[in-house]
Amino acid sequence: MNEIDGAIWRKSTRSNNGGNCVEIADNLIDANGLVYVRDSKDRTGPVLSFAPAEWRAFVGGVSNGELTG
Repeated sequence: MNEIDGAIWRKSTRSNNGGNCVEIADNLIDANGLVYVRDSKDRTGPVLSFAPAEWRAFVGGVSNGELTG
């Protein structure tokens, strides 16, 4: 799956345009019940999908420093 009908893709405002970014489409939560994520360097490549609760848990983990390498 490389294109989702109606998806509006966006990058983080903290993106520095260095190329290591992901884009998310969260405008279809009501219609599809999912948040979509893709690599900004490969916009025709694979798309991951997450339930809203999964996405919130991931973002929370990043914000809390739980997912640092």
